[in-house]
Amino acid sequence: MMPKMKSHSGAKKRFKVSATGKLMRRQAFRSHLLTGKRPKRKRRLARPAAVDPSMSKRIRQLLP
Repeated sequence: MMPKMKSHSGAKKRFKVSATGKLMRRQAFRSHLLTGKRPKRKRRLARPAAVDPSMSKRIRQLLP
């Protein structure tokens, strides 16, 4: 019998699969130096973003 597949722990914490099957990620530039950024920009960065299709195949392999 084959052993169970293991999920990549780092990828598991960073990516989620949306209801439509797209991979979602957090936006960068939202962790520090926030006083210099306008509120509109910070709101936009707070929302999740879709992973680029060129990278999604590699990330799906890490999330069985």
